[in-house]
Amino acid sequence: MKQVDFSQGTITKNIIQTAFPMLVAQVLNLLYNIVDRIYIGRIPDIGALALGAVGLCFPIITIISAFANLYASGGGPLFAIDRGRQDQKNASRIMNTSFVLLILTAVVLMFAGLIFSKPVLLLFGASKQTLPYSLPYLRIYLCGTIFSMISIGMNPFINAQGYPKAGMFTVLIGAVANLLLDPLFIFGFHLGIIGAAIATVIAQFLSACFVVYFLRKPSIEVTLVKTAWKDLYRVKDILSLGLAGFIMQLTNGLVQVACNNVLSFTGGDLYISIMTIVSSVRQMLEIPIWSLTDGASAILSYNYGAKKNDRVKKAFFVMFCMTFIYAGLVWLAIEKIPLFFISIFSNDPAICQKAIPALHIYFFAFIFMVFQYSGQTMFKSLNQRAYAIFFSLLRKAIIVIPLTYLLPTFFHFGTDGVFMAEPISNVVGGSLCIITMFLTIWRKLS
Repeated sequence: MKQVDFSQGTITKNIIQTAFPMLVAQVLNLLYNIVDRIYIGRIPDIGALALGAVGLCFPIITIISAFANLYASGGGPLFAIDRGRQDQKNASRIMNTSFVLLILTAVVLMFAGLIFSKPVLLLFGASKQTLPYSLPYLRIYLCGTIFSMISIGMNPFINAQGYPKAGMFTVLIGAVANLLLDPLFIFGFHLGIIGAAIATVIAQFLSACFVVYFLRKPSIEVTLVKTAWKDLYRVKDILSLGLAGFIMQLTNGLVQVACNNVLSFTGGDLYISIMTIVSSVRQMLEIPIWSLTDGASAILSYNYGAKKNDRVKKAFFVMFCMTFIYAGLVWLAIEKIPLFFISIFSNDPAICQKAIPALHIYFFAFIFMVFQYSGQTMFKSLNQRAYAIFFSLLRKAIIVIPLTYLLPTFFHFGTDGVFMAEPISNVVGGSLCIITMFLTIWRKLS
């Protein structure tokens, strides 16, 4: 597959060449969970209840992804910076160390999850009606933890070497498998929600196999090799830099827990299903922003390592403009055709009626998320770990979670208060992040 040279050509072309395959990959990656929800929501008689049950598993799935992202967002930029310095030996050591840490973490998470899955689901808001569906789904999903973490955690090392099409193909394999297997296991074999989990694990296994195969190819610059304990390299740097991405995803999981908890006593199972739909719509519409910022991240890190500050600044502006325009179009679409997005996941009249105002509130300040993503990407890509960690904590842990509890109860906004916390955090957290970035590292680049 053709390699993209981050040091040559126009910045816009570099970002598009990197981000477009990543966009396709992210869209396909979303199919792992979105397709499950689409099919599960249409299971006869129990669709709405089963959809809420899967929503209760989201925080745990998000936490698993957060640990994968710990090594991806920690090792990936360091790997790209060393490649920019033409230091292939240390780049290899960083990638292989990240892989070992990822495998060890996956094993621990899998066994801990299997042991404590029932009490954790009850803590997260599962009821007597939803537990019989959420528990088997989660336990089967946990059996594929290693496959999930390999495909998520190691794919950035393919992209950072300039092979975004291979990164896209990694996800394509699993997504297509999941798309084909879901209806077969759910409806064909009459396994229902259990069939959805089995299909997802098989799909993740296929993706993980391709990642390992590609990274062991002798034709690429930096390959995956057997690593002994004594060869582990810059573990502290990988963990400290990756902590920002880890916190961002971990707090996403904690926010989901908080939302489900509050909604369970302010709105009941119906509103947990609505939050599942709203979160799914956001996940779906955020993909281009993730792809553009992730695609730009490797370019930012590489040129920063090569001391080409002008290209770093140009890459930031191209990334920011693209994401800002896209976010504006998303907000407009949510305002004009909210039912289109809701109906992807459910046609239940009760859900649709109450989901429309919830969606409008939740996406009210969506465009401010661009400030958070752009500033956060700069901090992470240029190895500014303290800022990256702080702003990862600020928006979700410091703003969203407290507001999720305060707005519905103390300020008496009810279920609307749960959905209001997100736009408030976007405005406050996003604005502070981008302003701080310009006042700190931007001056150093100049």
